[in-house]
Amino acid sequence: MNYLVTGTDTGAGKTFVTSGLVRFSRSRGIDAVGMKPICSGDNLDVQKLREACDSCEPEFVLNPIWFRTPVAPYTASLIEDRQIDLNALRKAFTHLAQRHAHVLVEGAGGIAVPIRSDYDYRDLARDLHLEVVIVAANRLGVLNHVRLTEESIRVAGLLCRAIVLNSVQPESDISQTTNHCVLESLIDVPVLSVEHGQTDFSTLTGLLWSERRAAKPQLQATPNSQKEAKERI
Repeated sequence: MNYLVTGTDTGAGKTFVTSGLVRFSRSRGIDAVGMKPICSGDNLDVQKLREACDSCEPEFVLNPIWFRTPVAPYTASLIEDRQIDLNALRKAFTHLAQRHAHVLVEGAGGIAVPIRSDYDYRDLARDLHLEVVIVAANRLGVLNHVRLTEESIRVAGLLCRAIVLNSVQPESDISQTTNHCVLESLIDVPVLSVEHGQTDFSTLTGLLWSERRAAKPQLQATPNSQKEAKERI
């Protein structure tokens, strides 16, 4: 099974959760890999995803489209006068999906962030047949952000498989102790909490793909060269 990992906002902790889940899964023999189809600004997120899979794939496969300007993908494409090639995204994803049991596709910002004027991450999830995981910063305001995001996913005809509350900062308000239980009472989607620096993602791993584990292929070797990987896509 493959997933889109989206956020309620920039800085919610998508890369932390995605890379942590990939690293933990692979340590348990589950062949998971993460990709960031479009990256803007620095590429630290992509480097973390690649490190999490022990550099099992070249960077250009994990991140087929990169912009220098640190803004939303569509805005970056306008500034740099370069349209986003959707076929390049699909080809990179297909390459990974054929070689690995599970692919986590990390979005940019939130679910409705535009990729083109008429295409956003909801459309990408539909095209790639992805279920969705929401990562949200556990702080005041998250109830509204999560409910709006989950509703947008549901209305788009997509399935939200899990909501991950990420404690991105030390407890600073009482909502951090109540958000989890309140969200569980409001939304019919599993809610999990993770702490900053957490390395054990066993609960999330079990939720996302444990029942499909029996059908997984063995971990595959790293390509001999970037040329070999390019030929495959």
